[in-house]
Amino acid sequence: MSEKAKKILVIEDDKFISEVYIARLSKEGFETVLVGDGEAAIKKAKEETPDLILLDIFIPKIGGMDVLRVLKEKDETRNIPVVMLTNATEEEYIDNAMGMGAVDYLVKSNYTPEEIVHKVLEHCK
Repeated sequence: MSEKAKKILVIEDDKFISEVYIARLSKEGFETVLVGDGEAAIKKAKEETPDLILLDIFIPKIGGMDVLRVLKEKDETRNIPVVMLTNATEEEYIDNAMGMGAVDYLVKSNYTPEEIVHKVLEHCK
């Protein structure tokens, strides 16, 4: 009997980038769920209870930092590991995200999709 696929919630509003990540994660056997804004992200995180969340900071409706804060405040989503996956390189974002409970902070331009999948694998053990 095979192990159940780990579910990854990808919160990304850039269609091209999200398709690249979804394709790579799916190829590695992950089940993926994609949402493009912060409002949908909070709702989906509660509904799907993913094994890990990849969260962009700059997303419509509710920004990624606020999404992270809400996820970490709610009992049903508090323990889901959140990896920030963004282009924001400012120390303030990094410090705030890690201080709020993100397990990792990845700057998109510094990682290939393969390296991001490797990071997801590390945090999904």
